[in-house]
Amino acid sequence: LEAMRLLREEHKIAAWKVYTHAGGPPWWLDDHEAGVSQSGVAFLENVREVGPKIIAVHKGFGLVGGDNRGYADPVDVGPAAKANPDIKFVVYHSGYEPGEMEGPYTPETATQGVNRLITSARDAGIGKGGNIYPELGSTWRSVMGDPTQAAHVLGKLLAEFGADRIVWGTDSIWYGSPQDQIQAFRSFEISEEFQEQYGYPALTAKAKEKILGLNSAKIYKVKPTRDDCEFTREELEQVRQALPTGMRTFGPTTVKDTAALIRAHGIA
Repeated sequence: LEAMRLLREEHKIAAWKVYTHAGGPPWWLDDHEAGVSQSGVAFLENVREVGPKIIAVHKGFGLVGGDNRGYADPVDVGPAAKANPDIKFVVYHSGYEPGEMEGPYTPETATQGVNRLITSARDAGIGKGGNIYPELGSTWRSVMGDPTQAAHVLGKLLAEFGADRIVWGTDSIWYGSPQDQIQAFRSFEISEEFQEQYGYPALTAKAKEKILGLNSAKIYKVKPTRDDCEFTREELEQVRQALPTGMRTFGPTTVKDTAALIRAHGIA
């Protein structure tokens, strides 16, 4: 923690990315569990002191943590966000866990997948307009081929946190070109049936603009480019041809393949 100030001074830090379940002894943002590293509260105090007051915390996809995967549970996000209202918590993956079917939020499923983040935020009294920002990296890619799960994930996050708080992510470093994810998201809609049955908001064009970039621009104080980027079809094809892998998606495509890649790199 002492090194945070030096890191902040030497580099242009945009946010603090943390893993509470991997890369070292497990810990929680709110230090709620005795017997594990009590570094969460001290870390947050340092974030407040040295800045920037933005935390990007990995929650979900616990497979990366091996035996400590349980510490990828976002149970600590709500209490930490409540205790630190001046700090923004960008929750990478939104608590999603591969292999757990995403459905509507119910008391029976309150401690599963994305619902865990919702439960943590609700218990802390944080909802729309709060300082919790669910992120979609790898999560959207995991559900975009299943319209039902995709509608539940996006619908729940929209209903709980609002379109102003969800932020885009692709984890394309693992998968190659994110073009398929972008196209799938731009064309996706939450059906009127699901809106009526589950109380989900519509995924409007305006909401998509916010999620795809405008929300992150506000978080990181980036001025969005408003001018249209004009190009011909021929110019677009030239750019595509110049890409070393084109639009091909690469990397692991199953949970088993992902686990094998993680083990090969000694992450877990």
